[in-house]
Amino acid sequence: MSVKLRMTRIGRRHRPFFRINAIESREPRDGRVLEKLGHYDPIEKDQAKQIVLNLERVKYWLDKGAIPSDTVSQILLRLGIETKYAKEKTARLAKAKAIARAKGKFFMKAEKIEAEKAVAEAEEKAKAETEAKAKAEEEKTKKEAEAKANAEKEAEAAPEAKPEAEPAEKAEEKKAEVEAEPEAEVKEEKAEEAEVKAKAEASPATEEKAEEKPAAEKVKVEEKKTEAAEEKAEVKEEKSSSKEETEKSDES
Repeated sequence: MSVKLRMTRIGRRHRPFFRINAIESREPRDGRVLEKLGHYDPIEKDQAKQIVLNLERVKYWLDKGAIPSDTVSQILLRLGIETKYAKEKTARLAKAKAIARAKGKFFMKAEKIEAEKAVAEAEEKAKAETEAKAKAEEEKTKKEAEAKANAEKEAEAAPEAKPEAEPAEKAEEKKAEVEAEPEAEVKEEKAEEAEVKAKAEASPATEEKAEEKPAAEKVKVEEKKTEAAEEKAEVKEEKSSSKEETEKSDES
């Protein structure tokens, strides 16, 4: 007779509660129980109170060759009891997982779900990046088009603004000329007054110079006359002396 350690559910709906029993392998799930070993309350928040087991009787049945179910094996592992059936099962699972991965397949449904989720996230990320890139390019082209349109508008407005600026410049030049004319007239009047004043100041001096000039000329004429008279006197003296010398020489 083979014995199994398995759980029996006795809780109500939405309130599960399990008993851990030693049952004959040929008995149904809710069949005759050989021994009640403890219970498991998954809703209990306190971890110490979730699992209540008589460990001595559990070890007794394991020594007798009782085979725990997968769930009971996990519960026993949490309590530090590892059976040879649990070890064999983990080894088989590892081997099967390695074979599945070597073939490129998923061993468990959870792995498949995680892989599908990762693929979906990667696709969403790539889609978001492509959309962001397309949006950035669209904005760039839009800005370039706006800049080009603004440049064309400025180029068109520049020739129109230039003729408008020329009359304004001419008007300013005329205004400056009109303002400068009275100033030029005032300057010319001042220059004429200065010339008249200079001429008036210079006329007495010229008259004095004109008066002084004949007097100086008279003095020069007199000086020349005296010099000529002196020269004549000298010539006469020289002639008389030469005549006397010739007379003396003749007498001798």
